[in-house]
Amino acid sequence: MTQPSIPHVDIESLDHFDRVLAAGATAMAGWRVQSVDLTGRTAELLGLNPLGALFLGCMLEDKADRWIRDGGGLVFPAIPELPFDAYRGTLYDAEELYAGLDRGYDATPDARIYAWSRQHDERGDTSRTLAAALHDHAIADALHELPDTGPWVGVMGGHGIARGSTTYRAAVLLGRGLARAGLTVVTGGGPGAMEAANLGASLASYDDAAVERALTALAAVPSFRPSIAEWASVGLAVRREFPGNGGVSIPTWFYGHEPPNVFASSIAKYFSNAQREDVLLSQARGGIIYLPGAAGTVQEVFQAVTPNYYGDHATQIPLILVDVEHWTENLPVWPLLQSLAADRPMGSSIRLVDSIDEAAALVRP
Repeated sequence: MTQPSIPHVDIESLDHFDRVLAAGATAMAGWRVQSVDLTGRTAELLGLNPLGALFLGCMLEDKADRWIRDGGGLVFPAIPELPFDAYRGTLYDAEELYAGLDRGYDATPDARIYAWSRQHDERGDTSRTLAAALHDHAIADALHELPDTGPWVGVMGGHGIARGSTTYRAAVLLGRGLARAGLTVVTGGGPGAMEAANLGASLASYDDAAVERALTALAAVPSFRPSIAEWASVGLAVRREFPGNGGVSIPTWFYGHEPPNVFASSIAKYFSNAQREDVLLSQARGGIIYLPGAAGTVQEVFQAVTPNYYGDHATQIPLILVDVEHWTENLPVWPLLQSLAADRPMGSSIRLVDSIDEAAALVRP
């Protein structure tokens, strides 16, 4: 006989816990409680049947901890001495990652987490691997819980594109146009083309004069080199002046030399670059636009091409390369794509164009 499934309840704040309790809960079957301080709710916990509950990184008094474990619940304790919460229930935002920036980039959580990852990589510490995997699982879960704001369109491109350049401006206008068309912009989260696309999305509700003011302010610090602090500080100032929904970014600490841009409204930062790449490309079901880039962008092209190559007509995702000269001469990716696509459904999904307007037109709903 098939057993009825137990609905899952994700509880990620003390307020949510209290609301579920106030609704008349008597048992915790199916509860997944992430990183909540419950030290003041021991009496309430003792009044609930813990069978089938899961507590991830929560703070519990000993009595409540024993009650849950003895009653058939699972408790995954917090991992000490980490510069991050391995069980976090939400994505990052720029203010969290860049907290303390006035004391220099090295003082920020983003820099400290990267330093931790490098230190433990060098040691070959298995506890680091476990903590990073738990963190990335939590990020994937939080990303899945984002509200539906329209089809996601990926914008990929090089991190070396400087603020103030014509290519940067073009990427800003691309992100703005996509957001105005009701699409959610998702990027790899770094500087350059990725920052520009998230910035453009955040400026979707502003007029052209505001876009020009933002671009002028940012051009004063064209690159994150030599100072990430100056680069991020100018970006945060522009964000405060022109608040808006900058879409989603999915960066990684694997590329520690690339700081996350501040214009994405939701930042799903991973330790694992492989997992991050897979999530990034799989989320962009509305299509992916590739601006000029180097090795990282080329990798993203072919990682997205693989499911199209093996897929049928119904599973194709539009893949649009922008800049004919770059993709045919500088990095001749396009001829190889054409060879792969010959006599396959993939032929209908790949495009090479020379302007952002052409690219945007190919992914608009």
